[in-house]
Amino acid sequence: MTYKIGVIGGDGIGPEVIAEAIKIIDATGVSYERTDYDLGAHRYLQDGTVLNDETLEEWRGLDALLLGAVGDPAVGVSAPAGLVERGILLRMRFELDQYINLRPFHLPPTCDFEVIRENTEGTYAGEGGFLRKGTPFEIATQGSVNTRMGVERCIRFAFERAAKTERHHLTLVHKKNVLTFAGDLWQRVFNIVAEEYPNVSTGYDHIDAACIHFVERPERYDVIVTDNLFGDILTDLGGAVAGGVGFAASANLNPARTGPSMFEPVHGTAPDIAGMGLANPSAAIISAGLMLEFLGESEAAAKVAAAMQSPERHTGSTSEIGDAIANEVKAH
Repeated sequence: MTYKIGVIGGDGIGPEVIAEAIKIIDATGVSYERTDYDLGAHRYLQDGTVLNDETLEEWRGLDALLLGAVGDPAVGVSAPAGLVERGILLRMRFELDQYINLRPFHLPPTCDFEVIRENTEGTYAGEGGFLRKGTPFEIATQGSVNTRMGVERCIRFAFERAAKTERHHLTLVHKKNVLTFAGDLWQRVFNIVAEEYPNVSTGYDHIDAACIHFVERPERYDVIVTDNLFGDILTDLGGAVAGGVGFAASANLNPARTGPSMFEPVHGTAPDIAGMGLANPSAAIISAGLMLEFLGESEAAAKVAAAMQSPERHTGSTSEIGDAIANEVKAH
């Protein structure tokens, strides 16, 4: 099968690390048609384009998207902070229904777990606004939107993942003692779905406790499920615990496959080292492996996973690391 893959190199080190990810996909022998999209902060600064409707509609016909990183501090000089990130990443997640964010953290024996983050609701849904903006009496509200459907499909996905691991354990992370409405919904749905998975043991941690455990005892976790904001923060911490954001990969999944899923490293654009060959492409390569897995190319994904065991052992320039990993993939 030949897959249709959209590639967004993005800004800063994004194109560099994506070039290495593509190199590894080529090494697996998987057949694909590549379409490149010139999007990101550089494009916005050039002509004001963030993500137009025509491009989004074209994406609906793709099998997957591979993204480097987008954003640049220069955008914030003349536009609201995060304009490009929200306009591309959040719009993509919402309109293509990429409702699962999956981030694996594998650095045995230190940690070996993954986080399932709800990706389209919570505080990122955009509910809220201003009253009396610009006055001394200004009020800003930012609500957390949690639907029964959104919560349940995320939790159900997490139980399915936990059912396939060796430990069969799933931990819900929230702050239900303070966020009594959203937390109550998440806990009730979690308990209901748990009845369908008797072989999966379960647990609960408050978000602040989970942050402590990530640092002190990350080995206690197998699969974690949490909401959008908590998941965003927790997975960045997970990247630090698992060796640094240079090794942190992610998948933005549409499990129903009504649209393409998107795969990206979670690090930023690092404009200070762009073009210098200093960027670690490991996270982008692991993300490409997640893409292959989701596409059903299990053999190719296994080759990438095998080559990425103990990824910290790969050293050198960006392209040298990519070459070494590509050679290992070909050898498996």
